[in-house]
Amino acid sequence: MTEDEVEKQRNQLSVDTLQFLLFLYIQQLNKVSLRTSLIGEEWPSPRNRSQSPDLTEKSSCHNKNWNDYSHQAFVYDHLSDLLELLLDPEQLTASFHSTHSSLVSQEAVVALSFLIEGTASRAGKIYPLHELALWQPLHAENGFSKISKTFSFYKLEAWLRACLTGNPFGTSACLKSGKKLAWAHQVEGTTKRAKIACNTHVAPRMHRMVVMSQVYKQTLAKSSDTLVGAHVKIHRCNESFIYLLSPLRSVTIEKCRNSTFVLGPVQTALHLHSCDNIKVIAVCHRLSISSTTGCVFHILTPTHPLILSGNQTVTFAPFHTHYPMLEDHMARTGLATVPNYWDKPMVVCRENSDTSVFRLLPPCEFYIFIIPFEMEGDTTEIPGGLPSAYQKALGQREQKIQIWQKIVKEARLTKDQRKQFQVLVENKFYEWLIHTGHRQQLDSLVPPAAGSKQAAG
Repeated sequence: MTEDEVEKQRNQLSVDTLQFLLFLYIQQLNKVSLRTSLIGEEWPSPRNRSQSPDLTEKSSCHNKNWNDYSHQAFVYDHLSDLLELLLDPEQLTASFHSTHSSLVSQEAVVALSFLIEGTASRAGKIYPLHELALWQPLHAENGFSKISKTFSFYKLEAWLRACLTGNPFGTSACLKSGKKLAWAHQVEGTTKRAKIACNTHVAPRMHRMVVMSQVYKQTLAKSSDTLVGAHVKIHRCNESFIYLLSPLRSVTIEKCRNSTFVLGPVQTALHLHSCDNIKVIAVCHRLSISSTTGCVFHILTPTHPLILSGNQTVTFAPFHTHYPMLEDHMARTGLATVPNYWDKPMVVCRENSDTSVFRLLPPCEFYIFIIPFEMEGDTTEIPGGLPSAYQKALGQREQKIQIWQKIVKEARLTKDQRKQFQVLVENKFYEWLIHTGHRQQLDSLVPPAAGSKQAAG
């Protein structure tokens, strides 16, 4: 209720220091450096790293965030550095490197579980790394000593190198060997091929994923068990209207253009990167954006939206739609209508003194959004309602419509005049549809021919 209470609560929060070090270190995965491009090494490693060329060649995926082979190669090539980061100072030489007798603490291996997990057998249950490492039959291989409660550095490193494999539930694996979903139409005359795949039939609950790439010039609408609790990755979609009306675990939207995304409640993070002229309508726990231009966010969120680097002309507006199952889906993801910080974004990376990287949508430009599909459920209005200024603007617009209808009624037009007037109004409306680009949205809502229906799933 008070600032003091907020501060007291904030002081109870913390992150594990060793995990945070690992988090910072792996950001180098996406570093672009002249040295890397010239000699093919990952910078800034002091060692010669040419141990895993075969890993990076396995994938045709050029997006490093999506490329599990790149992740595996990076961890493999930098494993010594990662372990040295976690060593206690007395285990390091004067030049801050490990020795043959260096010992790794249990706390360090617990921290490494932030990056690595696995199974004792390929089909078995997934465990964090530290639980596997402490399993009695593996002590001889990974150098764990029950007396000192530590691991031998060189034995632990050798064991990890021998066992490290790619993520079987990652994006690359999902695209390569996941179940293909025929949710999208293939648009004739384009080289773009829509690709939609999922691993929900084989992945553990926390690893379920749906990957959607190159959906082009169409409306795609789904409310499906395949989506429930899934991590959704959307890539290179263009001029499309995508409705994913199920409770989602997380959503990443990358390199999309001129599209609208209407999402079910997102339990964790909704992140956009390198998108242009995108509209996103969602209830989410966290929104973060980077390198976007001209994007509009109609958001209900209990945390401050994070504006990272490289954004231009960002617009925030109140959440302005509903569908029948929305409140049920919000309850399943633990999201409520208060607090709602849609209008209080935090500029995390201020690249210059310009504060106009974002704006709040003026009420005069605000319209509610109607989801044009029938579903069963109890939600009949926008959860939490609208801020008073936006509700007032809608009321004023409704008043104008009523005045207009009254003027038409009082004009006492003849039957022929009414026909002529109707044609004029429809022509004007048609011009407006074309001018605003809404005609494509309406046309794409027409059900496809029987032979090309979107598949269920």
